[in-house]
Amino acid sequence: MLRYVGKRLLMMIPVLLGVSFVVFTMLYFTPGDPAVQILGDGASTEAIEALREEMGLNNPFWIRFLTYVKDLVIDHDMGISYSTNRPVLDEILSRFPTTIELAALSVLIATCIGIFCGIVASVRQYSIFDHLATVASMIGVSMPNFWQGLMMILLFSVYLGWLPASGFDRAICWIMPSLTIGTSTAASIMRMTRSSMLEVIRQDYIRTARAKGQSELVVIMHHALKNAIIPVLTTIGISFGRMLGGAVLTESIFAIPGLGSLIVNAIKARDYPVVQGGVLFIAFVFGFVNLAVDILYAYCDPRIKSQYAGGRKKKWKGGEQA
Repeated sequence: MLRYVGKRLLMMIPVLLGVSFVVFTMLYFTPGDPAVQILGDGASTEAIEALREEMGLNNPFWIRFLTYVKDLVIDHDMGISYSTNRPVLDEILSRFPTTIELAALSVLIATCIGIFCGIVASVRQYSIFDHLATVASMIGVSMPNFWQGLMMILLFSVYLGWLPASGFDRAICWIMPSLTIGTSTAASIMRMTRSSMLEVIRQDYIRTARAKGQSELVVIMHHALKNAIIPVLTTIGISFGRMLGGAVLTESIFAIPGLGSLIVNAIKARDYPVVQGGVLFIAFVFGFVNLAVDILYAYCDPRIKSQYAGGRKKKWKGGEQA
């Protein structure tokens, strides 16, 4: 298992390099001059050129990119924000806990709703609940998060006055943003749980468990769900990673001081170091989330864990025979 984890960590290096190259290239060709953005439109040409030379903006593309990668790898330096004149990494780390809280609450809501509805829909296939859950999942997948968030603000904040329209400083402020992100993800989890459960409950060992007199709850939760959980875990892990970056519009709508709103404001201000650092940080966390999901596979399904052990044993035997 440790060898597998080490291999996955090494595979993240070219992925992060590719992400940084793509983002750096896009920002390089984006219209606008960071020096003008910092000094203002009224600055003289000499001052702008002096600042461009100081920031290295006059260097060729490859020199700037390699310098950025060198500073990132050796000094762990993502640059300085043009707007606040603070290190980009400090700006990201100050906002990231809020984004983590929002993503964790959203994925918790999505997992509870999605797995419960998926199990009931699979056990009661073609029932009224199954049809309603399928229609609701289609609506949830198709509905844009920003539109849902605006509608919830109009309904629960403007007309009913039950919930605050913005902020994230109180527990009551978490309800609408978490539901906005969580409901669409719950639809995907529900569909995956239903399809995976339908494949499992038709297997012979499920009929055997029922023939031995096991209760329906034990059959569904212990025998069926445990064997159907692998693709569901994949969906949950991908959804959680997507929430870290996909909460950009939701954070902007509800005025949540998270990583998403930081990136949106940086795009508006042409604060390129913050944009590039934020995207690269999200890709880094996304990679670790996928790695954590892969490790969970081994604890949920003993067959996967035995494959890791079997692979090590086979290689050791081969080395002994050689």
